[in-house]
Amino acid sequence: MPDLTPQYCPLCATALQLREEHGQRRPSCPNCHFIHFADPKVAVGVLVSDEAGRLLYTKRAHQPAMGRWAFPSGFVDRGEEIRVAACRELREETGLEVELDALLGVYSREGDPVVFIVFAGHPCGGALEAGSEALEVAFFAAEQLPPPAFPFDAAILGAWREWRGA
Repeated sequence: MPDLTPQYCPLCATALQLREEHGQRRPSCPNCHFIHFADPKVAVGVLVSDEAGRLLYTKRAHQPAMGRWAFPSGFVDRGEEIRVAACRELREETGLEVELDALLGVYSREGDPVVFIVFAGHPCGGALEAGSEALEVAFFAAEQLPPPAFPFDAAILGAWREWRGA
């Protein structure tokens, strides 16, 4: 992935310098004192279960984990409310409308700029169909799930099982 750290001040166009600012080395402007803070990227996911307790997965059509089965997920647009983003991402990837039932957790790890917010939900409309970011969509029995695609998948499944009382 390319380094997206700005090289020039967005306020006065002076070359930024790495300086100690607020406890970390950050690109800072020696002219106008602008400081660049690398903010996290927020993603949302939804564990959708049907009446039989099966979980909805998508076969990813893009990196990372292209070709692997994963929970429907995606990035929150700037200014978008996270619950709206979760429902939008699910609809775009699976064709289903969803009602969110519970917040399962917020996941992050040191060095990773993504903060992942995960909900539990159930379908309430639409038609199951793979969107442009999914090669396939399918429900899987909770005891026959595909191998985890991402580091937090086991913890997220544990939170879902605890929420369901299973």
